[in-house]
Amino acid sequence: MTLPVSGQSAAYCGPPAQPESLWAAWNGDPWLIVALIVLAVAAGISAVRRTGADRHRSPALLGAWLLAFALFVTPLCAMSVALLSMRVVNHLVLVALLAPLLAWGLGGKRATGTLTGAAIVHAAVFWIWHAPQPYEAALSNDAVYWLMQLSLLASAVWFWRALIARWKDIAASAGTLAGFAAQMGLLGALITFAPDPLYAPHALTTAPWGLTALEDQQVAGLIMWVPGVLPYLVALAVAAASALRGGGRIAAR
Repeated sequence: MTLPVSGQSAAYCGPPAQPESLWAAWNGDPWLIVALIVLAVAAGISAVRRTGADRHRSPALLGAWLLAFALFVTPLCAMSVALLSMRVVNHLVLVALLAPLLAWGLGGKRATGTLTGAAIVHAAVFWIWHAPQPYEAALSNDAVYWLMQLSLLASAVWFWRALIARWKDIAASAGTLAGFAAQMGLLGALITFAPDPLYAPHALTTAPWGLTALEDQQVAGLIMWVPGVLPYLVALAVAAASALRGGGRIAAR
């Protein structure tokens, strides 16, 4: 199967990273840098103003900021233009590490909506952006790229905030996390066992890294299928332990 090649020069993070010049492939977008500075200042002010039990949430915001810097400023950004496998790493870090840190660090009011609704919306958003056509659109247009990243992040933060609100409800948290891990593994398996390359943006960008487009796709699927579910399984174990220590409810509300 021969894929049409989309315009990688239009990708937000710049041209696909090359191994020999990787450490020069930093993203210097001034708007992004300004946004990160503003967020850092806002997080610092929030940390200073917090008192009592909320003070311990501030390190989570710092961790989320550092992950955002790594994903969008460092050469990891340009690597995700070259390799689908690195794009999958980018998205998994975004939704399974950065988002829960942000959800926990923000604290505040309980999440709106139900845990089931948040999980369904987040899963749907994740599947949509990993379909070939929306994915290709995101890598050829900055506005669509940020729509992809921000919708993934927003739906993930909603999911984690809803989960944290039901943290001690064993039935709700365990069922939701197990289901979410299962659908993540299913998507990873579908990508892994696809007989042909599916993602046109990477048709000609993987060779410098010693991979064919199909091999890169298979690595991406395996990352999503196996390590991609681990944060949710770890969260499941932590939620169960927390619920048992606190006499968590067995029946879902």
